[in-house]
Amino acid sequence: MTWPEWVRTTEVEPSLYAADFARLGEQVDVLLGAGCRIFHFDVGDGHFVEPVTIGPVVLESIAPRVHEAGGVLDCHLMVDNPLRHFPQIARAGGDSATFHYEVVDDVPATIAAAREHGLQVGVAFNPESEPEDVATVAGDADLVLCMSIHPGYSGQKFRPDAVDRIRRLRAALPEHIHIQVDGGIDHETIGPAYEAGATLLVAGSAVFGRGDLADAYRGLVRDLE
Repeated sequence: MTWPEWVRTTEVEPSLYAADFARLGEQVDVLLGAGCRIFHFDVGDGHFVEPVTIGPVVLESIAPRVHEAGGVLDCHLMVDNPLRHFPQIARAGGDSATFHYEVVDDVPATIAAAREHGLQVGVAFNPESEPEDVATVAGDADLVLCMSIHPGYSGQKFRPDAVDRIRRLRAALPEHIHIQVDGGIDHETIGPAYEAGATLLVAGSAVFGRGDLADAYRGLVRDLE
């Protein structure tokens, strides 16, 4: 399957980086039951971003239950060398891999390398990178991820300048390429991000920082209706 088949117009993607890892499988099941179909899975290498986060071993442990329920694992590689991670992500059950514009010399070649492993592909960029520069080289991607924080840590506040960057990105990209936003998405920021052109909204603390996961997820979905 591909992104056009996964996306129901817009999608709220719970970020598993913010989950309670003592109850990860249980929380995934709750969100699947609430209607979630796309999960955001952050991989940090301790170099491109400071923290070392969850990786292929954890991905492999949850992939069967997600896939059996018709779900998808969208992997965000916050790493210096995405090429070495693509085969591991594919073997562990990842469905899509997003790498950062800032760490590769040849974006189209890196997109092609990910596809060789059967992955859908995204290109992410940090707040310091220009949306138009990214759009120029990301035409073969399935999505472009506009970071609305500096990547690395969950719970950061949405950067106000992100709305303009999303708008500029939407104007520069072909319509078929999805725009994803990650960082500080909550009830106050999800609407402006969507109105600027984002169709994939990644939410960590706004889902997992609430008492009722199903209600938190559904509440963000309702914000997009």
